[in-house]
Amino acid sequence: MKILQTQTLRGPNYWSIRRAKLILIRLDLEDLANRPSDTIPGFYNGLISVLPSLEEHHCSPGCRGGFLSRVQEGTMVGHILEHVALELQVLAGMEVGFGRTRETVTPGVYQVAIEYQNEAAGRYATRAAHRLCKSLAETGTYPEAELQTDLEDLVELRTEAALGASTEALIREAEALNIPWMELENCDLHQLGYGKYQKRLQAALTSHSNVLGVELACDKERTKEILTRMGAPVPLGKVIYAFSELDNAIEDLGGYPIVIKPLDGNHGRGITIDIQSKEQVEIAYDRAKDISTGVIVEHFYQGRDHRILVVNHKVVAVAERVPAHVVGNGKDTIAALVEQENRDHRRGAGHDNILTHIQLDDATDAMLSRQGFTVDTVLQPNQIGYLRATANLSTGGIAIDRTDEIHPETVWLAERVSRIIDLDIAGIDVITTDITQPLSQADGVIVEVNAAPGLRMHIAPSEGRARNVAAPIIKMLFPPGTPTRVPIVAVTGTNGKTTTTRLIAHICRQVYDAVGFTTTDGIYIGDRLVEKGDTTGPLSAQMVLQDPTVDIAVLETARGGILRSGLAFSQCDVGVVLNVAADHLGLGDINTVDQLARVKGVIAETVHPDGYAVLNADDPRVAAMAAQVPGKVAYFSMDPENEVLRSHLKQGGIAAVYDQGYLTIVQQDQVHRIEHVKQVPVTLGGMAPFMIANALAASLAAYVQGVTVKQIQAALHSFKASEQQTPGRMNLFNLGQFHVLVDYAHNPAGYKAVGGFVKNWTGPAIGVVGGPGDRRDQDLIDLGKLSATFFDQIIVKEDDDGRGRAPGNAAELIVQGICQGGAESAASHSVRLDEAEAIIWALDNAPKESLVVVFPDNVSRTISLIKARNPIVEKPEEARSADFKNADICLDGIKT
Repeated sequence: MKILQTQTLRGPNYWSIRRAKLILIRLDLEDLANRPSDTIPGFYNGLISVLPSLEEHHCSPGCRGGFLSRVQEGTMVGHILEHVALELQVLAGMEVGFGRTRETVTPGVYQVAIEYQNEAAGRYATRAAHRLCKSLAETGTYPEAELQTDLEDLVELRTEAALGASTEALIREAEALNIPWMELENCDLHQLGYGKYQKRLQAALTSHSNVLGVELACDKERTKEILTRMGAPVPLGKVIYAFSELDNAIEDLGGYPIVIKPLDGNHGRGITIDIQSKEQVEIAYDRAKDISTGVIVEHFYQGRDHRILVVNHKVVAVAERVPAHVVGNGKDTIAALVEQENRDHRRGAGHDNILTHIQLDDATDAMLSRQGFTVDTVLQPNQIGYLRATANLSTGGIAIDRTDEIHPETVWLAERVSRIIDLDIAGIDVITTDITQPLSQADGVIVEVNAAPGLRMHIAPSEGRARNVAAPIIKMLFPPGTPTRVPIVAVTGTNGKTTTTRLIAHICRQVYDAVGFTTTDGIYIGDRLVEKGDTTGPLSAQMVLQDPTVDIAVLETARGGILRSGLAFSQCDVGVVLNVAADHLGLGDINTVDQLARVKGVIAETVHPDGYAVLNADDPRVAAMAAQVPGKVAYFSMDPENEVLRSHLKQGGIAAVYDQGYLTIVQQDQVHRIEHVKQVPVTLGGMAPFMIANALAASLAAYVQGVTVKQIQAALHSFKASEQQTPGRMNLFNLGQFHVLVDYAHNPAGYKAVGGFVKNWTGPAIGVVGGPGDRRDQDLIDLGKLSATFFDQIIVKEDDDGRGRAPGNAAELIVQGICQGGAESAASHSVRLDEAEAIIWALDNAPKESLVVVFPDNVSRTISLIKARNPIVEKPEEARSADFKNADICLDGIKT
């Protein structure tokens, strides 16, 4: 068997809304396609031997051992791979439990979705599970050494990707408060919230941190000078820049004991305390000089090291920090005791664990020597051997919570110091013999003020009560009642997405200063195009949500992004689903319209409980999505007698309906006539039924988001189906003798929608038609059939990119469809594969009073070719008044 494709899903997706982080593979079982597990010799026994912990997997039987019973009875290897990949992650310390395995329309080929915590680890676990299952199928076993290597690699990947104790605590607290977050890649930053409400953090450094305060805290000597002037107790000391200055500095301090530390150090690096001799001074000076050009020489104060954490100028936690040490047992050497201590599951590398591994190095040797020990010394029972001079957790120290013991006067002093230095989050280091007494009475001093202090000593102290210090930090960033996210309006559907997205964004400008929106044309912030291209995926949505100027996000959301990566957001305030029709079928293992509806339905399922799903009541598949909506539902319909609509209104629901020529909002006994469609330019004088439906959806989405009827009406008047506002969507150009319509329809439903408009044209209609090469043969044939029903003449062209098809193949299928059009299709046709050539020919040969319709691949090139002929600029409703039939306007076969 082999893995054909691997994808990483990061947001709500086709497989799961709540469990958004999934690795999705396309797995070809090959020779195992028709061999369930009970027919593979030795497979079951080998599996339970290698991974006996699979006994805990319940699977569909719903009980302990349920999965293994399925394996024993016979299940496909793809299903087993799913469970193995999950279990490997669990064994490596990543708790995951969700998976799905489904066979595709290709026999023996499966899609397998596997939950992950860390992307790299999830992908690795999937590959390892593939190797393991393949080995079991072939040999009945999997080498223990290989399994251990897999688990060690997974642990390493987990560790490398860990956020760090401080960041992890802050992110988890944000999640608990339902505040969205995202990692700003390559910036070592995390964003909490969306748009203009966002805050950023880098561990315990936040958007509120004063850069001057941070700079000051990093300059230890200036900090001490300011605190001295303000009457705060600090150690006596001075800064030197040369070894020759050492003797004078020590003499000025009154002699030993002293402390030497780097001027710009952190995490205890380069610090030596309780120096008693000239020999120790030289070693300590060199250590500090390696870290910083300036060296601080201070008087050493006897006492215990304490960290006071101050958030928003309030003390929230206090911890006593004890240097790394071991306690003797009368039989083991210090080196052996360190090895035993490092086996503590709480210890690990770096800052990602509760405690850090203790390292034996030159600093350890020096510290032991001062106590008369070496690493080979056997300490007596309960005798303590200190391994580090400083108490930093990063060098193996431990923390003891003292929050409830600190004296109120010291609390006041620490809070005052945080204001003096001007830090929103400050770690104030205090040396005192008794934290329960004022510093003045216990010979205590403030030795440092730290910006971005570590939080793990408070979150998970070695002794004492754990303190949720992340809570006050998040509360500082987002006080109760403060918004955390801008409204999100997500728009999906088979056809009409771009126009509806642009129209919603246009309406929202009546209320919001900066609307950020994504379309197939590009990303817009306010009125500015910031990135051109098809930007309907999650990365584009993230750009809008990361922009600190955005007031509201309106996001066109295509099927491709949902299938490839999932959504960029966990919830939206308004989710609009316009329609579902055959398009892109056969791609991404979506082979039926019902499956496509499930993809589009992801938007409806992510609506916030207080938000609205705006659904098309005229499309049964879309209307049925209401059952999965966690929030409220609002329907739009072209038919005031629609049964779904009427039932919804009877229950007090809200809806938008096309009624007696008006766009109308209805809720209980309230009826709001927004505007007659003839006064709404985007509907082309009311002659484009699908544009009326788009306007209904957009108006309803804006209304449930709080935009007033008058504001919606004003916006509808100023929004036109033009190259500026809806490029490539029902753009009508008057070339004097004839008109040209440009629309990006590229599937049968889109062609049919445009056809409803074309049938109302009084003169001849010429179509320049084509279709994407990655569509099914039948889709291209259907485009030809439809074209023959409403065009008098057809020019068949092809896209620039054949998407895997040989030149001429797509055109041949479209021609086949034209010829199958039946007795009613008298359209003549010709083939000109080059799109530009086909358009030019159509424009050169268009009869008077005719309508040339172009379904372009390259919209900008098409519009440029048309504009080169100097179209007449006029009001759309005036330009069309004489060109349409005066009665019997066709709305998908229903005359009105």
